[in-house]
Amino acid sequence: MDPYKTSVVLVGLALLGAVWLPHLLKRRALTFPIVYVALGAALYALPLPLPPADPLRHRVVAEHLTELTVIIALLGAGVRIDTRFGWARWRITWRLLAIAMPLTIGAAALMGQHLLGLGLASAVLLGAVLAPTDPVLASDVQVHGPGQGGEDPVRFGLTSEAGLNDGLAFPFVWLAIALAAAAAGTAPMDWTRWLAVDVLWRIGGGVGIGAALGYGLMYLIFRIDRGDPVATSSDGLTALAITLLVYGVTELFHAYGFIAVFVAALVIRQGEHRHPYHESLNLFAEQCERLLTALVLILFGGALAEGILGDVRWQHVVFALGIVLVVRPLSGWLSLAGLGLRKADRAALSVYGVRGIGSFYYLAFAAGMAEFAGLPTLWGAVALVVLLSVLLHGLSAKHVMSWLDRTRARWPRRARVADDGT
Repeated sequence: MDPYKTSVVLVGLALLGAVWLPHLLKRRALTFPIVYVALGAALYALPLPLPPADPLRHRVVAEHLTELTVIIALLGAGVRIDTRFGWARWRITWRLLAIAMPLTIGAAALMGQHLLGLGLASAVLLGAVLAPTDPVLASDVQVHGPGQGGEDPVRFGLTSEAGLNDGLAFPFVWLAIALAAAAAGTAPMDWTRWLAVDVLWRIGGGVGIGAALGYGLMYLIFRIDRGDPVATSSDGLTALAITLLVYGVTELFHAYGFIAVFVAALVIRQGEHRHPYHESLNLFAEQCERLLTALVLILFGGALAEGILGDVRWQHVVFALGIVLVVRPLSGWLSLAGLGLRKADRAALSVYGVRGIGSFYYLAFAAGMAEFAGLPTLWGAVALVVLLSVLLHGLSAKHVMSWLDRTRARWPRRARVADDGT
């Protein structure tokens, strides 16, 4: 069998399923990610000439495929959010970013050192790659399409957190890279440079460039030609153009493109809040995201079939269960104290920090920038955490979100008071 033709069939299968499966699984316990991981494992268990799925041997492919998937998802997340930007309105987001994420990084790094026997650089990297809530695999707990409503504290909090924390985890990835370089003797650890460049400039530059390009693109799309603006068409190809342009320009300035894409999408949506063209942008972004996600998940299933968990021991299982069931829920719960949220909403926000494709990207990126001891252990631990997150969160999210919606409908006044934080 011709490997190229087999790959074409695989892409066609992924595309067909990306369109068909979400509708089929809408009222079922199974989710799109679970089905595609299982499909990938089944396909790669067969003697077929499929594309290689090992991210250790094919790091560059893994890095760029997951990178593209994440930035498309970030654009969609920014376009979908109805809630107006504001420090008070986004208080849930700031708590999750400023408290829950650093706590998760620290706890995961400590567990990596003492449970998995990793060195400092590898442990910090493990904490950084597992800290972000994934914007790709968390669709069941995210907000609906533009203007469709249903933007409760849980969906809004998890969507906005996923939109920003993919970029805000990057300083800790760079910290791990710097520590690895210092340990190898190739460059001394420069804390001043890390703080000035990797934290302040890259974050500030991502926000500033994303906002500037977002305003410019908003003017181009909606206002440059009132007689026949781009937004009068139903062409969603603009979504891909926005994503690639903003991300590429930001990265050329050595700032965080993930942050810039989300900020630009948010600016475009907030500037013309009720314009129907956002639906076209969201639809095209969603379609691209589904296709890329399907391919990544099939390859993830293939990596599982090819033995990425081959070195996993009981310590890895304890680590993965600890991250998914203890570290993130506890960090999230502590970070949301004093906001007046209902206990059920606070628990859901804490528990459903899905680990996913962004973690694979960070690990592949860092592995190309420095030599990390125990890299197979890192890949095995991250793959196991993502697998558990896909299974545990995927099987329960629909039921939990439906139950939360019913409780809000049953006691609307209580839910409203809690949501307002008063």
